Amino acid sequence: MDALSLVALVAVSAVIAGAARRTPVPAPLLLVAAGLAAAYVPGVPDYTLDPHIVLPLVLPPLLHTAALDSSYLDLRANIRPVALLSVGYVLFATLAVGYLAHLMVPDLPLTAALVLGAVIAPPDAVAATAIARRLGLPSRITTILQGESLVNDATAITAFKVALAAAVGAGVSWAGGIAEFAVAALGGIGVGLVLMVPIHWLRRSLREPLLQNTLSLLIPFVAYAAAEHVHASGVLAVVVVALYLGHRSWQVDFATRLQEEAVWKMVAFVLETSVFALIGLQLPHVLRELGGYGTGEAALYAAGVFAAVVVVRFVWVFPATYLPRALSRKVREREAGVTWSSPLIVGWAGMRGVVSLAIAFSIPVATAGEAFPARNLVLFLTFTTVIGTLVVQGLTLPPLIRALKLPGRDVRAETLAEAQAQSEASRAAEQRLDELLADERNTLPGPLADRLRTVLERRRNAVWERLGAANPVTGESADDTYRRLAREMIGAEREVFVRLRDERRIDDEMMRTLLRRLDLEEAAAYREAADG
Repeated sequence: MDALSLVALVAVSAVIAGAARRTPVPAPLLLVAAGLAAAYVPGVPDYTLDPHIVLPLVLPPLLHTAALDSSYLDLRANIRPVALLSVGYVLFATLAVGYLAHLMVPDLPLTAALVLGAVIAPPDAVAATAIARRLGLPSRITTILQGESLVNDATAITAFKVALAAAVGAGVSWAGGIAEFAVAALGGIGVGLVLMVPIHWLRRSLREPLLQNTLSLLIPFVAYAAAEHVHASGVLAVVVVALYLGHRSWQVDFATRLQEEAVWKMVAFVLETSVFALIGLQLPHVLRELGGYGTGEAALYAAGVFAAVVVVRFVWVFPATYLPRALSRKVREREAGVTWSSPLIVGWAGMRGVVSLAIAFSIPVATAGEAFPARNLVLFLTFTTVIGTLVVQGLTLPPLIRALKLPGRDVRAETLAEAQAQSEASRAAEQRLDELLADERNTLPGPLADRLRTVLERRRNAVWERLGAANPVTGESADDTYRRLAREMIGAEREVFVRLRDERRIDDEMMRTLLRRLDLEEAAAYREAADG
């Protein structure tokens, strides 16, 4: 793939993802559909998914951004369902789907079928959480889906390595497989624990935002590479480090946080959009490799494997939800509000993605001089399962959620909690300001001291005003009107600075300095509006 092809992939994917925001169809589905359609357009380059690029270069930053946005406290509170899905379900799906595929496909050896089971076991992180956030699912379900997606790739990759070793005749026993899994998991967590504290210290010690953000971009790759170097799970190392950094992000300089958020949003957007388009573009390559299997025969196998993947998830999710509640009174008390609709949504939100395809493409063509058994069919079944889950489950999940009428986020309750938190923080800030102004070293002219109090008061009142009555003419709250007028004033100042530069009354360097001050103020106003 040349540079122009890569640029075209990123650019077209970004355009499609932007257009998807104006449609009811989730962006991942539109991107996959566009990739499928573009695969046979004359002149479109042959985009081949390279596992040596996806796993070490694409997966770490996607996991890093997802973990940074996750709540360590929420994940810890839901550790049982998250572990049951990210570890228990993936191992169960590997065995169950693999065995069912072995029964359905006459020419598929059990060892190769278990390789297929491991490949398609982990649901995709991006697709499910993107739909969950867009539809406003209850926070607990969203946390469980996010937590599952952070860890399940590590489980699947380790299970794949064990199954692959068995398939190529490496003589792996059950005990050896369990030991390898334990070493990879504990090793990945250990590497993450070793790295997280010094990395956080280094981030706090650096004073230059550009250096801090450069370090931030390197962190997921360093964590992944370090763990893989010692044959541990790079996925778990990345997740552990990112959860720690996200939990302590408040200790980093504010300028770094602002730049870091913008940079990682851009990186995640580019990678996510390109990856889903890349899934669809694999169709010609997969079909070329199908070999001697007929179209009808392969389609029948694909339908069977897809059905097995869907059914096996429900077979695991419902008992994993209700059995602990039946056995433990503490679980029943802690999860009193769980109904049948929650495991139904979690069970149906099992879309597969690029990690499954990347793992499948890493299956060796030949081992010990012999072709890997049914490799072409495994690639085809992986591809059809990924496409099938994205299209079928991805399209039906939103109407299913709406039909179940799950209680979404209580916006008013969240705003009230935000207002109370802000009020408590403002009282602490006001007390601290009084203490500082009482010291003669901090003496300020009256207008400047009043300005500090005014800013503090407006911040305290802003959230309460969102709970109050709206302007009968515009529908805005008083705080919305304040922000809009502030942006209009900033716009007027910006026009003057540009005019003065054009008249050569100030130079370009001075104009950029003045505009940067305005940009910071407008960014603050925009952030307040977005948070509101």
